[in-house]
Amino acid sequence: MALLSISGLGDGILNALNVLNDFMWTYIIIVLLVFCAVYFTISTRGVQFVLIKDMVRIMLGLDEKKDAEKEGKKRRKITSFGAFAISLSSRVGTGNLAGVASAIVVGGPGAVFWMWVMALLGAANGFVESTLAQLYKRKGEDAYYGGPAYYMQIGLKKKWMGVLFAVLITGTFGMAYQIFQSNTMCEALSNTFGWDKAVFGVLFTIGTLVIIFGGVQRVARFTSVIAPIMAIGYILLALFIVITNIEAIPSVFKMILEGAFGMEQVAGGTIGAAVMQGIKRGLFSNEAGEGSAPNAAASAETSHPVKQGLVQALGVFVDTLLICSCTAFIILSTGSLSSGEDGILLTNVAIESELGVFGRYFLTATILLLAYSTIIGNYFYGETNIRFITRNRYAVPVFRIVTGCMVMIGAVITLQTAWTFVDIMMGLMTLCNLVAILLLSDKVFRLLRNYVEQKRAGKNPKFHRSMMPDIEKDIECWD
Repeated sequence: MALLSISGLGDGILNALNVLNDFMWTYIIIVLLVFCAVYFTISTRGVQFVLIKDMVRIMLGLDEKKDAEKEGKKRRKITSFGAFAISLSSRVGTGNLAGVASAIVVGGPGAVFWMWVMALLGAANGFVESTLAQLYKRKGEDAYYGGPAYYMQIGLKKKWMGVLFAVLITGTFGMAYQIFQSNTMCEALSNTFGWDKAVFGVLFTIGTLVIIFGGVQRVARFTSVIAPIMAIGYILLALFIVITNIEAIPSVFKMILEGAFGMEQVAGGTIGAAVMQGIKRGLFSNEAGEGSAPNAAASAETSHPVKQGLVQALGVFVDTLLICSCTAFIILSTGSLSSGEDGILLTNVAIESELGVFGRYFLTATILLLAYSTIIGNYFYGETNIRFITRNRYAVPVFRIVTGCMVMIGAVITLQTAWTFVDIMMGLMTLCNLVAILLLSDKVFRLLRNYVEQKRAGKNPKFHRSMMPDIEKDIECWD
């Protein structure tokens, strides 16, 4: 009887959280997320579209490398590409595989269309938040650091808001997201090799602790190697499967568009689910406006804040338009949606239907790289904000141990429970960040005008804090 009572209480709490989650996303977060995306796109005159060439050039470090060679400077510890890789390692994870699959199951193929829309418009959110992180970044012992908590405290003069955000992002990335990544990773490995998930949980907990106790430089080195490899490998796999099923591509686009706009979907009321799932799972994957990528963006040394904002906007496109689309096309072109599976198991069914046993092992290896590198990237965000909350020398080591515990917990809980906690924590964090970047967006618009003016004059844009005398005293790193 006691066990039944405890079980019933747990179900009641989970149901209450689901009700809160649905209300928060339906009536508050999606409305604000879309408003910010449209407003920033219009106010920046479509910066995420008109400066794509700059995004690629800056990401590759071509301008900065040329300047460094002229001035005889040493290469920086964390470059624009290094910061891009850290944020990409967090963006590109099991959300691209399990999250997209779940979105299609719940919202139908139309959810993919709304993922695309939010990536195209939401990249403006990513640009604004990451530019702000660069403007208000601080100097650390071995790297720059910053993020939403810092621009809330320094730019808005609201330390309480910065502390609130720091707590939310630490709970989201240091706990909720780690649980989900570990859950998906261990589920896939257990399905492939038949071992208990707890065994993999122990192994990955140990591996995670070994890396994160090495510090930010080890994180940057690890992710700068793993992120490009895992992204390229998965894209090549998707291209092979799509080419193999090339005759199905027209019908895939038809399913996606009908799911987004079809009369049958309107009559059945399923378009709302498609929009909801597309936006929620798209945000979980590309993180544009969520407030996570700015923590990585702040770590880069670059000559102008706008440059890193552009690089992070590019990360949104890479994540959603490329990698999330790969998963969607794999599932829809192989007809695996009718299998009845969900999450990572649906993606596994789709790949295995084309590549046999090899496909299962390839996906397992991909998940291992994606999830594990995401866990490391997520940890980086948590540590940055722990340092904001407190200077206690024991805080970071304790957080590292907590991260290991979350990886272990994720190995043994259910996927539904993991999603519930992820959605709630992600929603609260996003809400807090969107309010802040709306209030500070005029600083970004000024920086963008300064950047464009220098580009038109044939210069490699450089920023000095004297260019914004009204907030010069708040800017530390732009002498």
